[in-house]
Amino acid sequence: MTGTTQDDYTDRYARRVRGMTTSEIRALFAVASRPEVVSLAGGSPYIAALPLDAVGEMLNRLGSEQGATSLQYGIGQGTIELREQICEVMSLSGITGASPDDVVVTVGGQQALDLLARLFLDPGDVVLAEGPTYVGALGVFQAAQAQVRHVAMDADGLIPAALQEAIAANPRAKFLYTIPTFQNPAGVTLSDARREEVLDICERAGLLVVEDDPYGMLSFEGDAPRPLRARRREGVFYCSTFSKTFAPGLRVGWVLAPHAVREKLVMMSEANVLCPSAFAQGAVTQYLTTMPWREQVKVYREIYRERRDALLSALTDLMPAGTTWTRPAGGLFVWATLPEGLDSKAMMPRAIAARVAYVPGTGFYADGTGRGNMRLNFSFSAPERLREGVRRLSGVMEQELATRAVFGGSAAISSQRRRGPAAADTPGPDLA
Repeated sequence: MTGTTQDDYTDRYARRVRGMTTSEIRALFAVASRPEVVSLAGGSPYIAALPLDAVGEMLNRLGSEQGATSLQYGIGQGTIELREQICEVMSLSGITGASPDDVVVTVGGQQALDLLARLFLDPGDVVLAEGPTYVGALGVFQAAQAQVRHVAMDADGLIPAALQEAIAANPRAKFLYTIPTFQNPAGVTLSDARREEVLDICERAGLLVVEDDPYGMLSFEGDAPRPLRARRREGVFYCSTFSKTFAPGLRVGWVLAPHAVREKLVMMSEANVLCPSAFAQGAVTQYLTTMPWREQVKVYREIYRERRDALLSALTDLMPAGTTWTRPAGGLFVWATLPEGLDSKAMMPRAIAARVAYVPGTGFYADGTGRGNMRLNFSFSAPERLREGVRRLSGVMEQELATRAVFGGSAAISSQRRRGPAAADTPGPDLA
């Protein structure tokens, strides 16, 4: 950009990033949204892949033909038409026999988590969650003044033995919060065998399970494992959203709850938002009933698979030795572990100055750990843009390693690049 020097970028962006505290992710995204920055930070779906002309016509018909109802107040639980459609959507993942009466429509998946936190958590209560875990869930639990105790993962997801230890150390924990399929931020998936074991452990301990499943339909390698809720009906709350398979701007999600607590969730939702948007619900209902949405999910899968492969290829070709990362079989994210001694949060100002953004691993831990990790998103940017982002990021990391070597770092610098599938399949130490 004319008249703007690299030092200008360094000064302007570094000041914003260095001060990241409680609004870490929000502040980062404000910077990352600038067009000159290659963002590997967000979790946005690639909405341009939708048939936008057809969606626009659908929304126009909704307003002209059903505006008297779709622009009016609705009911707190959500329309019966949408709840019936949600049950059909869930049946595709193996959740059969669900009743529309037990579905509560929410303002995105985020409100589903908020309602469950309001229902179950008092200040000082303990929630068990994977480490790392979804930053939005951490925000909900923090707002409820709950304490999060992380449970270790590896390449096969949550480690059952670690869960048993966490329950023993926190026998009064209120529930386990888990994203078992294409986990955010780690990208790993809980294996079939472990799903049964985790459910058995929680059942024996009388521990409720909150299953968050935004990405389950975005599988790149065959069908994803059946959700936990498809295996056990009792004690499992299932949350999902149309943000990743249709449009996040509509803010439509849901929670499938045991019948005994459904009415309490509805009352809490009414107190919170009165009712979810009738127009947004109508839009999702029309989309599911009049458009080839299953084919659209396949389109998303193909696009995201190509972009995942592009990101993994760039990481293999360009990352400094000592860097490892996960290889997701679906979803939107790769979790990278930096060479020893590098700090993803401290490195952010230099990365932003180099016009590349990622999310430091600290945002995904309640205790501030994760400085040796970063989350990389591949869904939004084109393959060539992803490669350019990795090139910029690799350059920043090489500079950090060189500085560390000169000014007291003990690790030797190597220009060797990591190549081959072994690097891509290796989980970082925080997932072990």
